[in-house]
Amino acid sequence: MDLKGINIGLAVTGSFCTFDRLEPEICRLIKLGANLYPIFSANVQNTDSRFGSTADFISRISGLSGNKPVLKIEEAEPIGPKGFLDILLIAPCTGNTLAKLACGITDTPVLMAAKAHLRNEKPLVISLSTNDALGMNFKNIGLLFNTKNIYFVPFSQDNPAKKPNSMAAKTERIPETLAAALEGRQIQPVLCGQAAAG
Repeated sequence: MDLKGINIGLAVTGSFCTFDRLEPEICRLIKLGANLYPIFSANVQNTDSRFGSTADFISRISGLSGNKPVLKIEEAEPIGPKGFLDILLIAPCTGNTLAKLACGITDTPVLMAAKAHLRNEKPLVISLSTNDALGMNFKNIGLLFNTKNIYFVPFSQDNPAKKPNSMAAKTERIPETLAAALEGRQIQPVLCGQAAAG
């Protein structure tokens, strides 16, 4: 897959348990020659969890990308008029962000980036991670799946015995999903076998 020179917006929301699986894929994208522009939700900026310091994570990812992170809504808005992103990746995309995106709400830097980017009719890729994918958010997945220029990283139930409504993306398939989306294709199959427990 050829991602060399591609400008990718990396929009990160607060599914903290997936950060350790996301970071190697960020490194892969950089090795493939992509230019990453990190965007962090307010929850990522302000919430530490049992999975580690988000300040350290932000610093690490921003350092790897070599670009200043977008941390405020007003910093995300110019993504639209400047049009410098080829593709936007929301990874991980929480159920909260998914629901707001489906309803056109833009109250975080990530959601403003998505709105600004989509106005340019360029691809947006969702790497899902939510405990209510097969519950309250099922309708939003369906809505966004049928929305022009929105694509999904393949996903599956991550712990069907203990969390039957939970689904998580196969993060290792992020690069190929991005490459397909840049060609206007949804990578298949979208629904896969069980993901790693999170």
